[in-house]
Amino acid sequence: MKTILLAKSAGFCYGVRRAVDLAEHAAKDGPNCVMLGPIIHNAHVVEDLARQGVQRIDSPEELRGGERVIIRSHGEARGVLERLQEKNAQIINSTCPKVLRIQKLVQDAEKEGRIPLIIGEIQHPEVLGVAGWCRNPLIFQGPESLKNWLKADPGRASLPLSVVSQTTCTQKLFEICTEILKKECTNLKIFDTICDATYKRQSEAAEIAAKVDAIIVVGDRQSANTRHLTEICSGICPAVFQIERADELPLEDLKRYDTVGLTAGASTPARIIKEVYTTMSEETIVTGGTEDFAKMLEESFKTLNTGDKVTGIVTAITPTEIQVDLGTKQAGYIPLSELSDDPAAKPEDIVKVGDEIETYVVRVNDVEGYATLSKKRLDTVKMWETIEEAKDEKTTLEGVVTEENKGGIVVSVKGIRVFVPASQSGLPRNADMSELLKQKVQLRITEVNRARRRVVGSIRAVQYEARQAAAEAIWAEIEPGKKYTGTVKSLTSYGAFVDIGGVDGMVHISELSWSRIKHPSEVVSVGDQVEVYVISADKEKHKISLGLKDRSIDPWDKFISTYHVGDVASVKIVKLMTFGAFAEVVPGVDGLIHISQIADRRIDKPSDVLSEGQTVDAKIIAIDEENKKISLSIRALLQSDEQDAAEEAADAEDAEAQDAE
Repeated sequence: MKTILLAKSAGFCYGVRRAVDLAEHAAKDGPNCVMLGPIIHNAHVVEDLARQGVQRIDSPEELRGGERVIIRSHGEARGVLERLQEKNAQIINSTCPKVLRIQKLVQDAEKEGRIPLIIGEIQHPEVLGVAGWCRNPLIFQGPESLKNWLKADPGRASLPLSVVSQTTCTQKLFEICTEILKKECTNLKIFDTICDATYKRQSEAAEIAAKVDAIIVVGDRQSANTRHLTEICSGICPAVFQIERADELPLEDLKRYDTVGLTAGASTPARIIKEVYTTMSEETIVTGGTEDFAKMLEESFKTLNTGDKVTGIVTAITPTEIQVDLGTKQAGYIPLSELSDDPAAKPEDIVKVGDEIETYVVRVNDVEGYATLSKKRLDTVKMWETIEEAKDEKTTLEGVVTEENKGGIVVSVKGIRVFVPASQSGLPRNADMSELLKQKVQLRITEVNRARRRVVGSIRAVQYEARQAAAEAIWAEIEPGKKYTGTVKSLTSYGAFVDIGGVDGMVHISELSWSRIKHPSEVVSVGDQVEVYVISADKEKHKISLGLKDRSIDPWDKFISTYHVGDVASVKIVKLMTFGAFAEVVPGVDGLIHISQIADRRIDKPSDVLSEGQTVDAKIIAIDEENKKISLSIRALLQSDEQDAAEEAADAEDAEAQDAE
């Protein structure tokens, strides 16, 4: 044996280390503490805890009442926890967070009316524990039993199945089983619940096994993940030796091999791995590998200090915290309040299990064996550097408006308070600043004083540049007939000004509506979104004339198709003149009622009879199609009424005469 190739991922995973730490701290807290079953699958660890006073029991019935009971990392069924509560036991739950997630998945599946299907070793404590959180789970150890179950009843293919796996299941086995289910089943939900640490460990073991002449796998023979490592290596490397401790090393056999690999299961303590490594190193002339394993083991014993900047791997996300594996003896936790400065942010949108994350150590509790971390505070330190750089380079930043302040607003930019004066808020003068609260805004940094922790910014500067860029784009492509969606910015007596995206154009009052109006406010209001089209654009003078009324409709055509000479129309008086009154027949088409046609008597002026806005019936007495002019008469209708009345009176007299005869 001349060379040793070492696996970087070996020894306690996060869940196992957390369970052992909890048990050791429980032992220090006093007597009357037991573990329900082996806390992890490693006899040496269980024996060591027993020497510390944590004895093992195998069922809740062994309790006398009032004991502190440690739940093993594999977890327990819901019924077991209920029996412990009946015994008044104080439960210390060291169940791996990843196992807790699987327990929740099967519970949720059952609530949704689905059937939980578990891929794993039928008698493994983790699988039994997960199965105990639902009523009728299906458990399959491998593809053969799964195929047989599906063949036994074709109707099973349509069952609503939610698939999970044992955390230490091999990726290959899980993929084979899920492929079978995908082909056969029609109502399927698949959750890959293999522990990412397990997958990483298995991948590294396979990589090393392909490079060596022999490989050593260290771990308890009852450990499923150790057994799976051995199975994976055996399919690649011709010589695989699984041992529990250094005194089992086949040193004489190893001398025949030039290159030997070394890996270990997730339940193997670092001290045992170190013993094996040291023993192998004494027999080795040249050592090397993917990682300095001895250094890595030493790292796992290092302690943390407040103020340290550390990097770890996200191992679990719970409703209250993010759990981080720091590769040290302390477990790392990031409270949700220390994850982000944005109160509306969701943890799963910021980090994912398996992500590498850089954090700041806020507090170390060596007694409890954990470190409180903060991503937010480290982000703040980095953000100060970003803020200063943004000012120098005039880059745009994004933040959330958190409060209205005297003279302006405060914007939180990644935890940094940026004051924006009212004049730089982008709102009109005397506008209500509170309308910006909780909104995301873009701003430019104009002043930074890190010593005084003072930062000043401008939203208006960003808006101005955006408006300028938009205006340039519009002027580059604007042409008559082009349509835009715009916002009404202001109204005057002669029209409305509309912002079409960085440029203001004017809609003359005559272009707002086919109907005759006195003021633009009859058609639009400030803030309205309107569809407008370009009538003309003067690029030199930067003036744009816009239209709002629909020019695809010709009001005269509508009039001609609707009315003829002799028809009676209900018209609206729109303007009074000395010689008569103009009345709207249809929107966009007016007719003249000459003063002589307003009444059946002589009048001095139209206003003696009519008023603007009044609606009256009038008869169409002439249509000049060439000049698009209409003559109307109210008098014609009045005379017609008188004639009808005279004829009715004559008819009545004739009828009376006939009755008298």
